[in-house]
Amino acid sequence: MRVTISPAKKMVVNTDDAEAIALPAFIERAEDLRDWLRSLSFAQLQGLWACSDAIAQQNAERLEHMDLRRSLTPALLAYDGIQYAYMAPAVFEDGQFEWVQEHLRILSGFYGILRPFDGVVPYRLDMQAKAQVAGCANLYAYWGGALYDALMEGNEGRMVVNLASKEYAKAIEPYLQPQDTYITCVFGELTGEKVVQKGVYAKMARGEMVRYLAGIQAATPDQVRGFDWSNYRFDETRSTDDTFVFTRTTVPGKEG
Repeated sequence: MRVTISPAKKMVVNTDDAEAIALPAFIERAEDLRDWLRSLSFAQLQGLWACSDAIAQQNAERLEHMDLRRSLTPALLAYDGIQYAYMAPAVFEDGQFEWVQEHLRILSGFYGILRPFDGVVPYRLDMQAKAQVAGCANLYAYWGGALYDALMEGNEGRMVVNLASKEYAKAIEPYLQPQDTYITCVFGELTGEKVVQKGVYAKMARGEMVRYLAGIQAATPDQVRGFDWSNYRFDETRSTDDTFVFTRTTVPGKEG
């Protein structure tokens, strides 16, 4: 079984709490992307990144000095977003790190696909960025089926639990085969009979789902259905074989 998640835009350097144990599988292709980014002007970079002057300046300086093989942070500790805060890898217990290293994969526009303890540096490049590199129309074309192939390598059951956003799931879904089991998890607030998925709460739940699965050493779809944190429950009536819907009627801290 593999579990896919998205990266976060904000990143930190943390070489003290844990050590990176390997380079990313597509390090050479990431270096090609770095070199292509370096060929762009500041105005082109800012347009590609779609960000403020301050963020563009920070990332342009990072890019100028970027060495993808030194001073590396484990990917799981490098991303600093809501999903990762609620995953809380800093408080993982025995066995959880081993589980995520085997089963969790982070999809990335820059690195392609990452195991939790692959070493990374801060970068900015969303999968949906209009990056026309190496004769490709965009990053989806640049990566092609390579990310799917890497995701399935060693995945004997060919089962994927998708916790990634649509932007990143699109890098995998076109290459799925009939023998694959691909389950997307949806986390929504139940308002009457309508399920509303709110971005912030969904990110929180995705992070908690990873921590839950690592805690029980999950290996089957039935174990995924057992998730019941933050008032979410598996909604059998709204779920299908390939979409697991988790709903709640109250948000923790907002009851009443």
